[in-house]
Amino acid sequence: MGLDGLVVVSDPYLQRRFSQADLRALQAQYAALRDAAPSGRLRLRDLPAALSSAGVGAGKGGDAEKENSAPAAAQLTEEEWASVLKAVARADERPHQGVGFELFLRVYAEMQLRLKGAAAGKKAGGGGGGIARSSSSSAAAFLTAATTTLLHTISESEKASYVGHINAYLAEDPFLNTALPIDPATDHLFHLTKDGVLLCKLINLAVPGTIDERAINTKKLLNLWEKNENHTLCLNSAKAIGCTVVNIGTQDLAEGRPHLILGLISQIIKIQLLADVNLKSTPQLVELVEDSKEMEELMSLSPEKILLRWMNFQLKKGGFQRTVTNFSSDIKDSEAYACLLNVLAPECSAKPSPMSVKDLLHRARLVLEHADRMGCKRYLTPKDIVDGLPNLNLAFVAHIFQKRNGLSKQMKQVSFVDGLSDDAQVSREERSFRLWINSLGISTYINNVFEDLRNGWVLLEVIDKIAPGSVNWKMANRPPIKLPFRKVENCNQVLKIGKELKFSLVNIAGNDIVQGNKKLILAFLWQLMRYNILQLLKNLRFHSNGKEITDNDILIWANKKVKDSGKHSRMESFKDRSLSSGIFFLNLLGAVEPRVVNWSLVTKGEKDEEKQMNASYIISVARKLGCSIFLLPEDILEVNQKMMLTLTASIMYWHLKKPTSFSLDTENGSSCETSSISTSDDSASESSFDDSGAR
Repeated sequence: MGLDGLVVVSDPYLQRRFSQADLRALQAQYAALRDAAPSGRLRLRDLPAALSSAGVGAGKGGDAEKENSAPAAAQLTEEEWASVLKAVARADERPHQGVGFELFLRVYAEMQLRLKGAAAGKKAGGGGGGIARSSSSSAAAFLTAATTTLLHTISESEKASYVGHINAYLAEDPFLNTALPIDPATDHLFHLTKDGVLLCKLINLAVPGTIDERAINTKKLLNLWEKNENHTLCLNSAKAIGCTVVNIGTQDLAEGRPHLILGLISQIIKIQLLADVNLKSTPQLVELVEDSKEMEELMSLSPEKILLRWMNFQLKKGGFQRTVTNFSSDIKDSEAYACLLNVLAPECSAKPSPMSVKDLLHRARLVLEHADRMGCKRYLTPKDIVDGLPNLNLAFVAHIFQKRNGLSKQMKQVSFVDGLSDDAQVSREERSFRLWINSLGISTYINNVFEDLRNGWVLLEVIDKIAPGSVNWKMANRPPIKLPFRKVENCNQVLKIGKELKFSLVNIAGNDIVQGNKKLILAFLWQLMRYNILQLLKNLRFHSNGKEITDNDILIWANKKVKDSGKHSRMESFKDRSLSSGIFFLNLLGAVEPRVVNWSLVTKGEKDEEKQMNASYIISVARKLGCSIFLLPEDILEVNQKMMLTLTASIMYWHLKKPTSFSLDTENGSSCETSSISTSDDSASESSFDDSGAR
């Protein structure tokens, strides 16, 4: 048991995997099982029977899945149990000497994953699993499906496809070119990811500029510390581009665990391929809508759903009679593909035509040959089409959209598009809050803050995460919500709780959120994020005797750290224009961890170009250190007061947590647990702003 009753474990994955309520309950149940064992020693081979008979996990009410409590452990076969025990084994442990609490936790976690995976497999159309709750949002299933595949199996077809993508796009990278091409028939991909460089490069390929590559450790032989820094940078940056990182920690990347790495790579590649499937990047998508109501609906859709809508729009042109609703069963016969490619590239068609062939594999092969003549990368084989592999079919359609979307270059002039574009700061703030919300581990994945929060449900989920117990769920209306007044009821409860949390809510009503008032929604979200930050710092600062943490406390702390390190820079406030040079934040990062900043890369921050370089470096160094942050270099350059506060607070949170959870052996390069801003109560799992991966 740690400070203030916290249950602290050395493995960052386990600390994040379970809430404090779960850990306390499991610790008590572990003690009971150990005390009941012969000679007070719990043996690994006795765990299956002990967990099955003792009902570990039943009725806890924490985030560990209630529907998969341990009495169901009896559902695992002897072979499955053997696989569970093999999966958790570590070379440095001697389980014959007795099972310790952390090994017990790993067994329990693995058991839950297997049970959840089996349950998910029985549900038609089931989404992700594990600790992440099932999502009503198609986007959640889209982004989390691969990473939350809980059975430790991987798709060889997916591996081959992603290896082909990496070989094609990163072949010219100066650091990786000697290691590429990767042979998809081997496990070389998983060995190559162990130093973190490939994954960081892949993230930059998906969203250019996310990582300042000067911050990546790229020397030929990296020690464990340097690899861990790369892994930390990778996971924080993955969350910063919208990946849902479930059950992945730095140790998983270091060990090259195939199913987790492949799931992460899948998400990164999807984000790259779907980057243009939105109205901002491809305004020609306005062709898909007829009126303002349809425009509103389109703006709230996930990229996956927009892609389906685009596909059906093109299929209708070709006289296709069916509606494609998924990237699996609806395209197995290749009929939709044949029609789509004929509409988009009739000049690339050839004989025999796919529709003249009855054999499905032969038809699929002809479809892919048509795509080849268009210059499209395959991403899948004829068998993958016939088998209906959703991830690969999605990648294939997204690539077709990238190569030739068939939309008019002359945008039709319609009045309801006028309000589509936001000013740059509104757009950046929407992005930051969206990524922050998605990092919290709530059940709903959001694509657009202004659209997806209007029914109030997501806001209630966020509030419940950062202020557990404050939401009256009996009074909440669960989506889908058709009646407007039900949405207003949810939003009224949101504002009621906001007032209880002492938010400033002058001239805002529930209906303002329902109507999508951007200014008021952003103002409310900022207060939620700020509350989250200050509560976390308050809970960490056990020596403050419960004193509330203020913005000024954070300012004073930062200035003192910099001064104590011997540097002379200082910030007068979070809107101090001198912050745009980046020097103060680099001094602060160097003060909390001297080795993390390479001062030879730091500029004077006087010219605009120098400021830009420093700002980009600051964000990557902070993420590399362990801060999960969602700002952009522009926020530093323009001194966005809100983002300056969150950046400073995240560094402060990491530093304050360092004494209790951070160990450093520079000689051996041992890895560390890193941390950043998460939930505000120790009874809730720390799934947001967690650098080591969400639960």
